Amino acid sequence: MNSWVGIGRSEIGLVRATNQDAFITIDPLGLWAVADGMGGHAGGEVAAQLAIASIKAHAELSIDTLRQGQTTSPQFLTELIVQAHLAILGRAQLEPALKGMGTTLVMLLIHSSDTPEAHVAHVGDSRAYRFRSGALTLLTRDHTLIEKYLARGILTEKTARTHPERHVLTKALGMSAPMSPSLSSSPLEKEDLLLLCSDGLTKMLEDDDIRDIMRDAKGDPIRACDHLIDASLERGGTDNVTVVVIGHT
Repeated sequence: MNSWVGIGRSEIGLVRATNQDAFITIDPLGLWAVADGMGGHAGGEVAAQLAIASIKAHAELSIDTLRQGQTTSPQFLTELIVQAHLAILGRAQLEPALKGMGTTLVMLLIHSSDTPEAHVAHVGDSRAYRFRSGALTLLTRDHTLIEKYLARGILTEKTARTHPERHVLTKALGMSAPMSPSLSSSPLEKEDLLLLCSDGLTKMLEDDDIRDIMRDAKGDPIRACDHLIDASLERGGTDNVTVVVIGHT
């Protein structure tokens, strides 16, 4: 039985007319995910919900291959993302009004063992963080034009914050290119809190703000989740905001 539990919450925010975010917590499988849809009036919402539904269905069907050692955690996560990507492309082909829809996705898997690890797969700019002993560590790097500019030294962190292309994605589920998520793995300690979020949180809060809220939660995932969402709304809530916080029980 998995001993890590996730608490999730999603809000439409104070500006948007619809919520195009979606999330899932599957504690028994040690699997959690956040999606942030994009594309047209209804497309983003459809893409995010479709990705999450695909992940749930395929994870429940194929979890035994992971538990029996027939696949690795990174391979398992990659397959879930590829299946979600194909589901979105297939739906868009069937419904021309949804052409161009897509979604970001960040997914966390903790495969139960004596030395648990956080396995993260992501596409787009939804993020994963680890909070440990007062320090916040970003476990993902956004798939955005800005991230490419930063890597090449074209921009500084300061100028990137207000750059007009700061939210332009270079990778998302539903884009026609072959899907290859970014993957990472890191050891876990029982006192860790893990955070998955859409960019509705990181548009409103700096990493230092997130760190302080996680610290003040004193290890309580429910408190951390609610306080992060509430803080983003208090700062303006200009986008949908979704948070999942995972802690050890």
